[in-house]
Amino acid sequence: MTKSDRITAVYADEKGNILDAPGLTGMGRTGRENVRLTPEDLIPLPESADLMLLPDHLAVGMSGEGEVLPIRGMAVAAILPAGYTRLYLPAYERQEGAARLPLYGYTAVVVYRDELYCAAVYTDENDKWDPAHYNTKELKKLVRRTKKDLPGNRIVEQVGGCSLKWHCCTAQNLFYRRWECGIPTSPVCNANCFGCISLQPAECCPSPQERIRFRPTPEEIAEVGIYHLSVAPDGIISFGQGCEGEPSLAADNIAAGIRLIRAKTGKGQINMNSNAGWTEGIRKIVDAGLDSLRVSIISARDEGYDAYYRANYHLEQVRSSIRYALDHGVYVSLNLLYFPGFNDREEELAAWQNFFRELPVQMIQVRNLNIDPDAFLDIMPKPAGKTVGTRAFLETLHKEFPQLVIGSFSHYVEG
Repeated sequence: MTKSDRITAVYADEKGNILDAPGLTGMGRTGRENVRLTPEDLIPLPESADLMLLPDHLAVGMSGEGEVLPIRGMAVAAILPAGYTRLYLPAYERQEGAARLPLYGYTAVVVYRDELYCAAVYTDENDKWDPAHYNTKELKKLVRRTKKDLPGNRIVEQVGGCSLKWHCCTAQNLFYRRWECGIPTSPVCNANCFGCISLQPAECCPSPQERIRFRPTPEEIAEVGIYHLSVAPDGIISFGQGCEGEPSLAADNIAAGIRLIRAKTGKGQINMNSNAGWTEGIRKIVDAGLDSLRVSIISARDEGYDAYYRANYHLEQVRSSIRYALDHGVYVSLNLLYFPGFNDREEELAAWQNFFRELPVQMIQVRNLNIDPDAFLDIMPKPAGKTVGTRAFLETLHKEFPQLVIGSFSHYVEG
């Protein structure tokens, strides 16, 4: 093996400079275990990835004798763009008293072949979500244009802020008049997800966006929906955004809005992102003309599901909602919140196999769970079996369920 073919650990000094650690092999983390990485685990760091430092988390590497050694420097993580699924977390030793990490999807980074590489696989190719298409110079002007076209519409005001302050791509698509556009509707939720990105207790990590504080009327919903679906290529409107709670709790307004939209245009696709815990609300929205449903889920086992969602419903209600949607011709995908060392445990994989035998959903969107790794594992069930690895997890599901699309994005569904 040449020097450039070695996988070398990286760390950050007190000034934030990212350095390699010659003589120490780069490692990743699965669950709570730091493991040695192989070339098969690595891809070049994507151009649109960001690097993040982990304060009070020491980087580690493996010596030539196989000993795991801490490095006098912070661990470094990659934050991957959509479409990439991480295989390993960054390897580290958490120092006593370390603050909880913000809500990001931390991925292992190393030096390989004299370049930065990360432990990930490319799960889905979709140019529509390339960062180059967003946050362009003309965005502010486009936001003003739509506000002029739809004066006084509170949804437009909300997603305008989401576009310019929080840089939400789904929000921006309304103003670019294209693809998938978010229509937030619900300020409340029936779950208390440990990693909620729109609402966190004050003593926890900060949320990366602000939750909507009003309840849009059916007319406001329809006005935005008609506006977007009438002009957008591959147009999708989506209820259930990061800046809101659970959309099915606004079922009456959403269902009425859908009917108003479909009275004016049959174009495009109407989608909802939901935890699917309130089946009565799901039924109302499906009956109104929903085309696709993406269900947020982390586990097919009651113990794992309840530990994360901390909801006033249970997995059985989610199953009932999915069954109703499938039986009524709705395209159903799962937004699988993925964490290496949890989802790929033997007991989790077996539960997913049973789940898909019962409920033949069309797609899994694998999403890197944005969470502090230790805080997450502290609340989740202890392992009952070994981890099979992310690649084996996905390959096993694809082999048994070849019709199951495994990707990262909502796909435009032809009617």
